[in-house]
Amino acid sequence: MSDDYQIEIPPSFQALHTDARGRLTVPLATYRARYELCEDLAQHLTEHCRSVHVEIGVDEQEVLQRCHLGLVGPDAVVAENEAGWVVTRLAELLDWPAPSFLPDAP
Repeated sequence: MSDDYQIEIPPSFQALHTDARGRLTVPLATYRARYELCEDLAQHLTEHCRSVHVEIGVDEQEVLQRCHLGLVGPDAVVAENEAGWVVTRLAELLDWPAPSFLPDAP
C-alpha cells in the first residue's frame, strides 16, 4: 500500500509530537490530522488578527496573546503546545515578530 500524503509537515510541528528518539508519540493519522487542524487555524485567524491590529489598534503581541488565550481556554480543540505553535505560525503568516510571551520564545 502506498502513502499518498503530500503535505510537508514542518519540523517545528513534528517536534511537538515526537519523543527524544524522533519517534511519533501519536498515531500517524492523528499526527497528520493535528497538523492540518493547527495550520488551518493559523490560516483562518490571519485576517481577523490583522483587522484587530489595524482597525482597533491593538499591539501585535497583544493580538497574538489573546489568540493564544482563546486557543487554550476551557473549550480548547488544540493542546497547549499546539496552541503555541498556532500563534507562532500566525505571527509568521502575518510577518509579525514571534510571540514573546511563550515560554520558549527567543
